[in-house]
Parts: sequence; structure tokens; C-alpha cells
Amino acid sequence: MKLFIDIGGTHLRSELQMPGGVISENVSSQEYDLVSFIEKKLELYPFITFIGISYAGQIYKGEILSAPNIALKEPRIKEYFESRYDLRLEIDNDLNCAAMAESAYFKSDSLLALYVGTGIGSAFIDNGRLVRGSKNMAFEIGHIPYKQTPFVCGCKKTNCLELYASASGLEKRMKHFNMPILSFAELENSQDEQKSALALDFKEALLFATATLITLTNPRIVVFGGGVIEHNPQILEYLKKNLEGQAFSGSLHGVSLHISSLENGAMSGAKLLEENSYE
Repeated sequence: MKLFIDIGGTHLRSELQMPGGVISENVSSQEYDLVSFIEKKLELYPFITFIGISYAGQIYKGEILSAPNIALKEPRIKEYFESRYDLRLEIDNDLNCAAMAESAYFKSDSLLALYVGTGIGSAFIDNGRLVRGSKNMAFEIGHIPYKQTPFVCGCKKTNCLELYASASGLEKRMKHFNMPILSFAELENSQDEQKSALALDFKEALLFATATLITLTNPRIVVFGGGVIEHNPQILEYLKKNLEGQAFSGSLHGVSLHISSLENGAMSGAKLLEENSYE
């Protein structure tokens, strides 16, 4: 049996593969601790031999270094489970997982993945290899300086791009202005100037992120995913119309922009960890 998990700031999704089929589950990541969730699965299904985890946080060689949007109980999660159970566990950042899956889907060795959900994250495949950085933290676009705000990011800074271009950032801004919690589409289509301004702030921040990443990485393909993009595909048209003059023209020339066709890119990537783990 093999257990695959995709955990973000909102959802904990799992797929248990067994000879008789697949058992899928989707629970709140704010209500279920990852360690307890896995231990319960191992209690019910003791023949699990491999666990692959896509995690919305910073991961280095099986250890969770930080998790801005997820409560953390046990950082050395690989060591914790492999020392207690007869199994192998691999864990990587969710965008790294998504980029590997998108690269396989598009059959491209030059691909940038930019996902927007509870947070915003990116990863880059160059010459068929994931660009990781010295501690597996390359392209943490959500936590680059953008604009100073009265809000606090999950990483404890107050000027992160994620405070503008993410679902959690939008929620913090709506609460700050004593607004009801609305969807991005409701904000964008509102006749209230303050509400529509939040949607425009979001799009401008995402445009900045996209242009910055294209300029830095010079990819052939950019794939957008995550819940906010999935439910608001019109955002891609805004980006296409406004990228010229924002991104370096040499890097922008010839690049193609797509919305992900994968049902869950991060989960698809978690399934690749058995053969593509970070060593």
C-alpha cells in the first residue's frame, strides 16, 4: 500500500493506493494534524510501505523548516516515521511537486509553475531538473518584499507579496477593512470601489510576481494553478494583456502561459516522489 498526501493551508488531501483500488479523503488542514492523520492511517492500514507528501512549507531533506500557513507538530517528519514504522517517507514543497508533475504533463524541460491558493508559490524546472537552491527554498515568491502593510504574513513579515496575491492575504485585508469575507469574483465584480480595489491589488501583485519570475527564469512555459486561479480563469487574460512592459522582453518572447490541466498538480507530484526524492 502507498499513501500520498497533499497538505496546504486549507485542505489535507490524501489518496491511499491498495490492490483493491484507491481511497481518497479531503479534510481541513486546520483541524487535522499531519502526524496524527498519518498515524491513524497506519493504525487502520499497517501494510503501507511508502508515503509521499506534498507540503505547503519549506522542506529540507525530510525536515519541515517552516510552515507559514500550517500548524506544525513534528518538523523531522521523515525521521519520525521511518524510525517507528517499516516504511519509507518522502516529503517536498508543494510547488516543487507541482512543477515536476506539470513538467511531465507538458513534456517540457523548461517550465515555471506559479500556484495561487491559500498562499502563493512557485517552482522552476530548468533543463529537466528542479532548481532547488542550497536549502531547497528557491523561488519562494510569496515572501519577497512587495509593499508594507498593517497585516502580518504567516512568516511574521509585514511586506510579503503573499499579503496581496493569495486567498489568505485577501482575507486578512477584508477583515482589516471590516468587510464580509467574499470570493475573488465577488470582489472583482463588486460596484463598491473599496472591494473592487482589493481585487485589482491582487491582480497587480500577481502580475508583478509573474513578470519577476519570467524575467528571472526565462522559461518556455508558465503554468498557473491553485484554487484562486482554478475558480477565476479570467485572471490569465489580465496577465497576458499586461505582461508586456512588465517582464523583460527577451525572457517574455516566445513564452506560453497556461492554466493547469491537472486535477491536483501537487498531489500528482507527491506520487512522483518515490522516484524523484530530494537527496
